[in-house]
Amino acid sequence: MFNKAILIGRMTADPELKQTQSGIFICNFRIAVDRRFSRDAERKADFITIVAWRERAEFVSKYFHKGDPIGVEGSIQTREYDDKTGTRRYAVEVVADNLFFVGGKGSGSGGGSGSGARTQESASVAYASGAAGDFEEIETDNDLPF
Repeated sequence: MFNKAILIGRMTADPELKQTQSGIFICNFRIAVDRRFSRDAERKADFITIVAWRERAEFVSKYFHKGDPIGVEGSIQTREYDDKTGTRRYAVEVVADNLFFVGGKGSGSGGGSGSGARTQESASVAYASGAAGDFEEIETDNDLPF
């Protein structure tokens, strides 16, 4: 069995950091994720609830705000509960294992890092460190192994 969700979207509101009675940080927030296409010209989005615990909750509340792009990696979980009127409710959420910055420097979120965080700047530096002289041409004899 495999349960993995990878999403990139925008924060719909400022995240609110809360604490459980035992002192564990939790942050619930929603992101808007654009759909790939729609039948009419109007773009559509899905609004997905994300749950971050402990250091990830502190990280998202410190570095992300309404409208900021965010990357989320986690697993989909479902739960049932009774609301205040006694009606049975069903919730689908993504529990975050990893949260990361997306977009360039001018896209809203600043630097910094948290548990499981990768900044766009550090990712681009890793790929941009090679120079043209570091590569050599490989001769091919058109005898490919596949």
